Amino acid sequence: MNSNTDNQEIVHLVSLGCVRNLVDSELILGALASGGFALTEDPAEAETIIINSCGFVRAAVDETIDVVLEMAHYKEEGRCQRLVLCGCMAQRYGKELEEALPELDMVIGPGAHKDIVELLRRPTGFICQVPDPSTAPLQQASFPRICSTPHMAYIKISEGCPDRCTFCMIPQLRGAWRSRPLDDIVEEAGNLIQWGAKEIILVAQDTTAYGLDFDKQNRTSLDQLLSSLCRLEGETRFRFLYGHPNRVTDALLETAASQPRVCSYFDLPVQHGSDRILKMMGRKNTRDEMLRLFEKIRATVPDVALRTTALVGFPGETEEDFNQLVEFVQEARFDHLGVFAYSDAEEIPSHRLPNHVPEDTAVKRRDYIMDRQNTISLDNNADRVGKIYTALVLGESGDPEYPYWGKTCLQAPDVDGVTLIQGEDLEPGRLARVTVHGADVYDLLAETKDE
Repeated sequence: MNSNTDNQEIVHLVSLGCVRNLVDSELILGALASGGFALTEDPAEAETIIINSCGFVRAAVDETIDVVLEMAHYKEEGRCQRLVLCGCMAQRYGKELEEALPELDMVIGPGAHKDIVELLRRPTGFICQVPDPSTAPLQQASFPRICSTPHMAYIKISEGCPDRCTFCMIPQLRGAWRSRPLDDIVEEAGNLIQWGAKEIILVAQDTTAYGLDFDKQNRTSLDQLLSSLCRLEGETRFRFLYGHPNRVTDALLETAASQPRVCSYFDLPVQHGSDRILKMMGRKNTRDEMLRLFEKIRATVPDVALRTTALVGFPGETEEDFNQLVEFVQEARFDHLGVFAYSDAEEIPSHRLPNHVPEDTAVKRRDYIMDRQNTISLDNNADRVGKIYTALVLGESGDPEYPYWGKTCLQAPDVDGVTLIQGEDLEPGRLARVTVHGADVYDLLAETKDE
C-alpha cells in the first residue's frame, strides 16, 4: 500500500473498532487513493495521520485516546503535520475534542469518505464536521474502496439502528435506520468477487432488519438479498452477522437451509437470560421465545453454528438475574459466546437506572460465564469430529503438523476460532474440503479430504 510521487501528500490510516468501521476505513482509503493522495503503512512517513475511531463504550474511548497520543508523537518525530480523528468518537464528542485533545487538527463524523479529500485540501487550522449522522451517505457499489482483508470482504447493507436498547448509543452515533438498495449490494458483491473474495460477510447494526425501512411496495428482506447474492457466478460463500432474535423469519431459515453458499451460521445477540433485565434493556423478546427460536434454527438448518453475546452487570442485575443468565447459557448451548461487562455513559438511558452493579462484580460474572461456556464450546466442537466441511484457507500457521489455517462456515472472522489443517500446497484463498479429526475449546483440527 506504500506509494508516492513528489507531489502527493502521504497519508497513514489507523482503523479501530468493529468491522462496520473497517468498511468505513476502506472507503476512506479508496477516496484518498482516487483523490491523488499516497498511502503508507508506516506512520513515520505520513504527512497526515487519520484515526477512524470507535466511541461506543469506555474501553473504546480509552483506546482511541491512547492511539491519538501515540500518533501525535509523529508530529515531533516524524513527518506528520496533521492529525485527523473520524468515526464514532468524533461524532460522540465533536467540538469538545478541540480542547480535550489539542493534538487533533480535524474531527469528522461517520461518512468521512464523502468529504475527506476536500477537507484535507483545505488550509491548516482546526476543522470540526460532525453533522446529523442520518445524513451520512450510504455505502454504494460505485464508491472506490481498498479492501484490507485478503480473500474475505465485508459489505454494509444498512446504516444506523432501528432499535432503542437502553444500554446503547449507536442510534445517536450512527443515526436513523437506512437500508441500501438490493441491486446496489449485489453489484458490490459482484465487484468483490472479481477482486477475489471467497467469502462475503454482510454486516449492519441488525442485518435481519434489512429492508424494513422500505415502503411496502418495494420492501425486500435479508432472505431475498441472500438468494440474489447466491445467483452470482462463482463459488464465493456468504455470511451475515449481527442479527436480532426477534427478526429471524421462516423465509430466512429456509434460505439458510436450502442455499449451499449461505454459511450455516446465525449470529444473534441475546444480551441476557432474565426476562426482567431484558425488559429493562428495551429488548422485545423473552428467554423462552429465544430458546424456542434456537431449537427451531437447529431443527431447520443442518449442522448450524449459533453465536451470541451477553451483557452482565446491567444496572439492577441481581444474583438471581445473573443465575438465570447462567442457566440460559447452559440450556441454549451456544457454539460461540462473547460476554461483556456493562459500560456506563451519561448519554444512554440505562445510566439513569438505580442500583448500578460494581465493575469488579460485573467482571467476575463475565469470567464465571465464560469459564462454563468453555466446556460447552469444547463439547460442541467435539461433536464436529468426523464431519466434512469446506474451509477457506487463509494462510500458513507456522505449525509443522498443521501447516495451514482457515475458517469453516462455522467460524466467523476475528471473533471465533480457526481450523488448523493438514495438507499440501494449500494456496490462501482456496476453498478446501476437510475432515475434522480433533477439537479444542476454540479451534478445530482437520485434514484435507481426498477428492
